[in-house]
Amino acid sequence: MNIHKEVYGTGDPIVLLHGWAMHTGVWREFAKKLAQNYQVICLDLPSHGRSDYLEKFTLENISAALIEQFPSQACTVLGWSMGVTIALDLCQRFPKRINGLIGLAGNPCFVTQENWAGMKLTLLRQFNQQLIDDCSGTLLRFLSLQILRQADYKILVKQLKLALNETLPPTQSILEQGLILLETTDLRMNLATINCPVLMVLGDRDTLVPIKVGEQLQTLQPKLLLKILPKAGHVPFLSHPEELLDCLRNFMEQKRVD
Repeated sequence: MNIHKEVYGTGDPIVLLHGWAMHTGVWREFAKKLAQNYQVICLDLPSHGRSDYLEKFTLENISAALIEQFPSQACTVLGWSMGVTIALDLCQRFPKRINGLIGLAGNPCFVTQENWAGMKLTLLRQFNQQLIDDCSGTLLRFLSLQILRQADYKILVKQLKLALNETLPPTQSILEQGLILLETTDLRMNLATINCPVLMVLGDRDTLVPIKVGEQLQTLQPKLLLKILPKAGHVPFLSHPEELLDCLRNFMEQKRVD
C-alpha cells in the first residue's frame, strides 16, 4: 500500500499522525518548524490525503500499513486527535519500534463513558453528518473556530483553506468508519500498560477533548507527563505553535536524558 510521506529535517525521528478526515497539509508548516531540531516524518493515514484507499478502515489494518513507513530505529510517534488513538494502537502492536508517545488533543476513550470524560456521542454523530454533507467546508469552519481569537487569524484561515483544498476529502465510507472507530475504541488499558515515556498535551478550550480527562489520564498512567495549554482549543499546532514546540522539545530532551 502506498502511504504518502513527507520528511523534514534530521536528528531523532518523530512520526506525525494527523486526525480524522485530515491530511498532512493541515500541519505541514508546524512540522517544518519542529524539523529544525528533529527528523519529522509526516504520514497521510490510509484513505486520507494522497495515501492509497483502505477498504476496511480498522486499527489493525491502519497500523499495519503505517508501520511500514516508520524508520528502522525506534522513534517517537506524535498523534493528533484520532491520530492519538492510532498511535496508542501502534505502541501496543509494535512496542520495539516506538520509544516515545506524544498525544495531542486526544483521548484513549474518545466518547464519554461512565466515570470517564469524553465527547458526547450525539455531538460526534452530528459532526460526522456535517462532514458527510460538506467535508471541506465543515472542517474549515471547525478549525477556524479553534483559532478565532488569534492575532493572525486571517492568515491562518487562508493557510488552512489552501491545505484542506490540496486533496479530495475522504469518502463517505471512510468518514463513517472513522466515526465507528472513535465510537467503539477504548484504549485506556493500552495507555495504562505502555512502557515508553508519554506526553499528553491538551488545550483548556478544547470542545472535543474535555480538560477533565487530563487528571484521569494521569491516574491511569502515573508516569504520564501532562501539559495544559491555556486558551488553546483542539488544534494547538495552529493556535499555539511556539508553546507547543517548547513542550515537545522539553519532552524529547528529557526522554533522551532518561
